[in-house]
Amino acid sequence: MKLLSFEVGGEKTYGALIDDRVVDLKAASRGKYPDLKSVLAADAVPEMGRLAQTSKESYALDQIKFLPVIPNPDKIFCIGINYRTHMMETSRVVPEAPMVFARYANTQIGHLQPFLAPPESQRVDWEGEIAVIIGKTGRRIKRERAWEYVAGYAPYNDGSMREHQKKDGQWTPGKNFVGSGPFGPWMATRDEVADDAKLNLVTRLNGEEVQRATSHDMIYSIPELIEYCSMFSQLEPGDVIVTGTPGGVGSKRTPPLFMKDGDVIEVEIEEIGVLRNPVKSEVV
Repeated sequence: MKLLSFEVGGEKTYGALIDDRVVDLKAASRGKYPDLKSVLAADAVPEMGRLAQTSKESYALDQIKFLPVIPNPDKIFCIGINYRTHMMETSRVVPEAPMVFARYANTQIGHLQPFLAPPESQRVDWEGEIAVIIGKTGRRIKRERAWEYVAGYAPYNDGSMREHQKKDGQWTPGKNFVGSGPFGPWMATRDEVADDAKLNLVTRLNGEEVQRATSHDMIYSIPELIEYCSMFSQLEPGDVIVTGTPGGVGSKRTPPLFMKDGDVIEVEIEEIGVLRNPVKSEVV
């Protein structure tokens, strides 16, 4: 099943993609669960599946405003330098452990919403990634059991303002500009994707392919990332692990290539869907 968060008629809700329509699961469950994160926390995905097949309240895709898949995660962990192609283009070595940094929930945007290019940056870069959404609480999870904690997967664009990522040696400023974290359009639940499936990741700028990799190209696998992140932090339903970007980022091209007003950036996981966002100059 594909689950998403969206807004319709000024109301925030969530639902399931059935064929080319979105079933409003919050309405179908009569508000039993206020948001998609609470569905995951209650282990209610099977219940949502049953409701999705019987509910008659649905919308066409052009009737809704897409929200980030999980608008209100407790934590977003992003992984740096997790593909050898990106490691080589940045002249780094394999890290001794996953490189983890935080992104904040209020930086996220949904599918088709504008990626904001701020006036403080002239080096607005893309990073197409595979996001893993956590489905249940866990601490010190062993990698052999890590798949049990996965709720699903979605495309993610860990947008970067490169000047601010590098200015002080800390990545937090450059990775947390408002409107720089597209997440969507929906998540594919774990039952749709075989554990350790080879997911194909592609990023396009204005229709031109700029990144391509598979989940099997990661230096640290999804189970290893779950094991590491849960070592120091208690993972909760709705938490997101953004698993790293492959080579092909704009800042390492010759000449460098950055996003600007009027561009369209896409991140596709071929087995799941396409996350598409227009780039807009932020008005201040």
